[in-house]
Amino acid sequence: MQATYIDIIALLERAHRRFLEVVKLELDNLGVPDINNMQAMILFNIGDLEMTVGELTTRGCYLGANVSYNVKKMLETGYIVQQRSLHDRRAVKVRLTEKGLALRAKLATMHDRHVASLAQVFEHADDLAAAHKTLRKLERFWTQVLAFGTRPSQVSPAA
Repeated sequence: MQATYIDIIALLERAHRRFLEVVKLELDNLGVPDINNMQAMILFNIGDLEMTVGELTTRGCYLGANVSYNVKKMLETGYIVQQRSLHDRRAVKVRLTEKGLALRAKLATMHDRHVASLAQVFEHADDLAAAHKTLRKLERFWTQVLAFGTRPSQVSPAA
């Protein structure tokens, strides 16, 4: 089980990296030179919401990314705008501009194409659901380890 666990950790990192390469290819094919793949995924996760940089960080999976730097770059290129929160003047909220919403729609189309193609990769729709369930369990397990400062052997089996 240890070898499988270690391999899953490496596989998750490689899969994430490959996905970012796919996003980069999509941006290149769309002729979008002013945003990188990580920024595009941050933009996608903002969607039609308004959120702080802290919320973006906790909501997304931005391995090795400096979210504040990427938000600044997207401000400069016109994909997002920022505004101080009316309730907490220390907090700055960001939202997509029309340019950002247009790119998000193109990224949503990319995701739709991928989902349509997954039928060729997965024999049964349940296979993808099972992978999702397993990854959620791993995420909860690691969250419990972090939250309770426990050794993994002390984490609840319900994780």
